[in-house]
Amino acid sequence: MLKIGCHLSITKGLLNAAKQITSINGNVFQYFSRSPQGFKAKPFDKEDYLKFKEYSKENELQTILCHAPYTLNCCSSKKEIRDLAKIMMKDDLDKLEQMNNVMYNFHPGAHTQQGVNTGIEQISECLNEIVNETTKTPILLELMAGKGSDIGRTFEEIKEIIDKVHFKDKIFVCLDTCHVFAANYDIVNHLDDVLEKFDKVIGINKLKAIHLNDSKMPLGSYKDRHAAIGEGYIGKQALINIVNHPLLKDLPFYLETPHEDLVGYKQEIKLFQDNYKY
Repeated sequence: MLKIGCHLSITKGLLNAAKQITSINGNVFQYFSRSPQGFKAKPFDKEDYLKFKEYSKENELQTILCHAPYTLNCCSSKKEIRDLAKIMMKDDLDKLEQMNNVMYNFHPGAHTQQGVNTGIEQISECLNEIVNETTKTPILLELMAGKGSDIGRTFEEIKEIIDKVHFKDKIFVCLDTCHVFAANYDIVNHLDDVLEKFDKVIGINKLKAIHLNDSKMPLGSYKDRHAAIGEGYIGKQALINIVNHPLLKDLPFYLETPHEDLVGYKQEIKLFQDNYKY
């Protein structure tokens, strides 16, 4: 079974989002823990979650992905921003620890002219302050496109962060197809080689989720510009190849393509389901 869905708002609750994803024939979804450009978050709604949990069981929904806000920057040059990142991450994880079948994804951050090595140290320090042996929620570092001073543009940078975390078994990776393509990994013509390198550097067992997006920018642009499936430089067939790759076929795929309503997502979900070989 192909695990595929899209990014949804949970302004009206997790149950509502679950009903939305099943209405377009998806079985996974991603949501922001709070406003993507904000800091404040709503308290955990246990009643809504219990209803969502029951609905998910009845409708065979798979792993959902909670995405941290873009404002969370564990390696900012400003200490107050780093401290706020820790507060937000701890708050997010405290809520997720009350849930089942959920993962947490975040952008490693931008070192803001401190240098990559300092940024990596600060990201791992943040994780070491928050993650412990009882943490059950898988935490995913997202591979980045490489713009500005973003950290996580290479497999090696992600590996360095993981290596410095005490509880490495809690830390995993999310691969965004647009980001990795922009970061000059040719997943169109050399997908096997890219995955072989990922396995050699990080370990394929660490890959837990895929953000499935086309790219408005060409290979190696280092610019994060998502496109609808088939409307970018990656192309429809290359993305179909990704969901069918033996090393990736069982992972959950989350569409982050630019659509104003669910119709576009429904069409893309159907495209991949119709072309799934397993």
